[in-house]
Amino acid sequence: MPYIEFQNINKSFGQNHVLRQINLSVEKGQMATLLGPSGCGKSTLLRCLAGLEEVSSGSMRVDGEDITRRDPRDRNIGMVFQQYSLFPNMTVKENIAFGLKLKKLPADLIETKVSHVIDLVDLKGKVREYPHALSGGQQQRVALARSLVMEPKVLLLDEPLSALDAKLRKSLQAEIKKIHIDTGITMIFVTHDQDEAMILSDVIHLFKDGQIEQSGSPTQLYTQPGTRYAAEFIGHYNVLGQKEFAQMIGEEEPIEVVAGNNASVAIRPETIEILQEDFPAYRFAPVEDRYLLPAKVVDSTPHGNVLRYTLDVRGVRLHADILFRSFTLYPEGHRLTLSVEKRNCLHL
Repeated sequence: MPYIEFQNINKSFGQNHVLRQINLSVEKGQMATLLGPSGCGKSTLLRCLAGLEEVSSGSMRVDGEDITRRDPRDRNIGMVFQQYSLFPNMTVKENIAFGLKLKKLPADLIETKVSHVIDLVDLKGKVREYPHALSGGQQQRVALARSLVMEPKVLLLDEPLSALDAKLRKSLQAEIKKIHIDTGITMIFVTHDQDEAMILSDVIHLFKDGQIEQSGSPTQLYTQPGTRYAAEFIGHYNVLGQKEFAQMIGEEEPIEVVAGNNASVAIRPETIEILQEDFPAYRFAPVEDRYLLPAKVVDSTPHGNVLRYTLDVRGVRLHADILFRSFTLYPEGHRLTLSVEKRNCLHL
């Protein structure tokens, strides 16, 4: 039996139908990510599980118990928000201990639990500091520790890193992943960042307009997108219509492999090999396992250690990614040849 179960969840705000028949399960100890653009319903589903919003219909179960109408205080679910919401007049240690003191636990037990999570989130030496003296990353670690110290059954993280700079964000991604491994706690993470989802997740649920478009492991969603939307959202695929694809490979009509109900062909930019010469026209004859395509460089843009080329292939625009090396730079207008394995042309 799944540890967390959403069954036929609907949620409306007046005429705005935010969640539509959501059926989703999370296994115990799993890091599940709800991924999608702003307004797709992912944060609303998280808030419903926490009890901050009521579902319009459907049910939710955690560890076999129906919590759909249970008071938020009785759900034993922790939540970390994008905003840190720390008490400015309390030290780090006092912020973390606040919930335990409300439960009136013995002082020695509070001390033990707080010390443990301070070590877990690497806040040694900051226990006497006040929030205003902390960096954004340190404040977010305090918010994380404040939830973890309560030992919740489930920890919900609602875009907790989106306000941080890129370097700090990557550092905290690694910390959250380590904390998840060390504690074994079941976590649900909400983000609109596909790279963040790929790094953190055991399973990703891709949302679109209040529904789940596709679910699977990061590898499955990246290499086997089931729809055009999934291909465009995860992996920066080149997504072509049948006619565009036929034009690109030099066929007047869509060939048999793309005939029928398949509406699109998706090609990951990193699977496109750039050959270092413009082969003569006779070399573009059909090859059993790949397409050899004549291309012209339109533009190039650095993306960290990756250089993304925009290419014109028989009038069709294509993106190709290569490692950014100074000795393989091609100028605008340069003619070259692309090699694309047929198995890397995914028919959606």
